Amino acid sequence: MGRIHVLSEAVANKIAAGEVVERPASVVKELLENSLDAGSTRIKIQIEAGGKKLIQITDNGCGMVRDDAMLAFERHATSKMKNAEDLLSISTLGFRGEALPSIASVSRLHLETRAPEEASGTVIEINGGKIFKIEEAGVPTGTSITIRDLFFNTPARKKFLKAESTELSHIASLVTHYALAHPDKHFELHSATNAVLVAPPVAGYTERVYQIFGKEVLDQMIPLTAVQPLEHVGLPQPPPWRKPEANGNQTATDPGELRIHGFVSKPEIQKLNRNSIYVFVNGRLIHDRLIHHAITEAYRNILPPTVYPVVLLFLELPAEEVDVNVHPSKTEVRFRQNTIMHDFVRDSVRAALMKARPVPRFVTEIAARPTASASLTPGTHMPEPHAPLYAPLPAHDFTLQAPVPPAANERFYFSAGISVEGNAAVSLAREPAVTGDNCTQAIVEEPELANDLAPSLATLKPLGQIRESFILAVNDQGLWIIDQHVAHERVLFERILKQRSAQKVESQHLLMPLLLELTPAQQTLFSEISDELASNGFEVEPFGTRSIAVKIAPAGVDAPQVEKMLYELLDQIAREDQAINMEKVRTRIAASVACHAAIKVNMPLEQNKMEWLLAELGKTDCPMTCPHGRPVVLRYSMKDIQKAFKRI
Repeated sequence: MGRIHVLSEAVANKIAAGEVVERPASVVKELLENSLDAGSTRIKIQIEAGGKKLIQITDNGCGMVRDDAMLAFERHATSKMKNAEDLLSISTLGFRGEALPSIASVSRLHLETRAPEEASGTVIEINGGKIFKIEEAGVPTGTSITIRDLFFNTPARKKFLKAESTELSHIASLVTHYALAHPDKHFELHSATNAVLVAPPVAGYTERVYQIFGKEVLDQMIPLTAVQPLEHVGLPQPPPWRKPEANGNQTATDPGELRIHGFVSKPEIQKLNRNSIYVFVNGRLIHDRLIHHAITEAYRNILPPTVYPVVLLFLELPAEEVDVNVHPSKTEVRFRQNTIMHDFVRDSVRAALMKARPVPRFVTEIAARPTASASLTPGTHMPEPHAPLYAPLPAHDFTLQAPVPPAANERFYFSAGISVEGNAAVSLAREPAVTGDNCTQAIVEEPELANDLAPSLATLKPLGQIRESFILAVNDQGLWIIDQHVAHERVLFERILKQRSAQKVESQHLLMPLLLELTPAQQTLFSEISDELASNGFEVEPFGTRSIAVKIAPAGVDAPQVEKMLYELLDQIAREDQAINMEKVRTRIAASVACHAAIKVNMPLEQNKMEWLLAELGKTDCPMTCPHGRPVVLRYSMKDIQKAFKRI
């Protein structure tokens, strides 16, 4: 007797459910996407026990007639595609026809639906994949699906579910982000008898962020909008009988364009992981390494390498440019033109940061620390006995900060006892657009929220130094504190990059060649970056089997610092897991040279040198942070000072 046999339909459905239905949030995601595909403008979600006992989603979409409602629970039954060619241009959130049968096979499902043209609706009950009841009933237009006792017939899966508060947190996060992606629709999420989220329709994405998270969060974000036309690069040509001219149409199809809009955080907002980066592609929430890498590259030399920003991005592109059929839960995608997509996202985010040029707030930076809290997720917690699970939903309950007293509410005490409210400090933002390196491909529009314009640093008048390390300066905007080392580092960094592009890097001959002994791993890395080192002002030759001799180094770096700089550079590259990127190596070299050649702390500066430094800093593309992500300038505004003296 043979060993291979065909699995029963019940087992096959449970296996499929294991791919599609990972937890209650997976059920909410699939049903929520179906509601959006149905054209719903109002979606209400009811949850009990974190979705383990009850998930109910009600919408006012197009609904289904009786035959469609019965057919919807067949495997691979869908209204969103008809043939294999439709897979190349999927514009809906769902398309496989696997969600409903998979969910029905591991739960007790109750469906009520009615199409607008029907006089009565249809009610269907399914338990564990078996249909128990089909009947007509008077129900409103749209669809209501109730899921009870999820995984009741697969206890092994049920015991892997997390605590109710954890599962509810995942659902709240999911619904919140789809509400952000569709500001023109009404979303409600209820747990037991309390409202977790109520988001009526608003005019746009900015209003939606304000509605859900409040003004404080919105002030910490930089809006961005960019567009780039596409080209038919690498597209396969259709057969002769399907070409436009064969059908009498002489006009070639328009390849379309890439669009990006959303919000990125200012440099002072730092997270310890990527959990605060949210990306939507054509309305679909995805997790994509390519896009995450592009965002990280955009913040390179603005944020420290071990922290991450808060990002909410919406990408729109022609459906044929993206393949969404690469993951059972449809959370991953592939782009047809990876390089173009990566560079477009990187340059758009980078250009928005360069245009905004946000200056950190003085009081915020005092208590600033990286946090791993989920930024764009409503906080969820288990209640005390006899306490409601969620309080009524004011907008400011959603915050980008960790669940600790925010820095904005702390006081900064001067020695004389005068206190200044931290939340009075207003962050600066947006001078006229200054485009940095790699920021020319995206066309960035002026954000509507440009209400705080950063003054020119060239107008600052230096007063003196604090411990010969920090420059105090003033202008009509208030009191400024400038870290002289990182300010000079930023000036030198951008100057070195420009000299490297023009092949005019300044260098100096060392009095005696500097000998460095390398490990085998360092030798391998050195051989790969030796050409780039030569282009950046180094002249290095092999000296024996495992040694090198440095004869020429970049100008401004002392000989003892050259050895330290090269070892640090090799160690940084060795710690990276991916292949060597020469552009990244170039910026690392420039940042290292700038750091070692810059003015040091505890160094007295004359008045004319301080004036020169501030003027040069004002000419840079990114004056708010050093190449390693530390803040360069902090400002105490006139409003803060007036408040401290009780004048306002």
